[in-house]
Amino acid sequence: MQAEYIEHITSEGEAWDGLAYYYYGDETLLGTLIAANPHLPISATLQSGKRLAVPILDLSKRITADKLPPWKR
Repeated sequence: MQAEYIEHITSEGEAWDGLAYYYYGDETLLGTLIAANPHLPISATLQSGKRLAVPILDLSKRITADKLPPWKR
């Protein structure tokens, strides 16, 4: 099964964590974006005009803090 992606063209000053938050609602998923785009440098900000593959994730099954028992929050 082939992974599905959304194509994103970067704007000047965009950052990995900001894009992860925009697409996934969670900036800690920036590693997913970095892994899907080995052709781009890992830097604080991205240059404008770069093609970025954004993997489509099923976040409905993700365990969030509100679903954890109180001692694990």
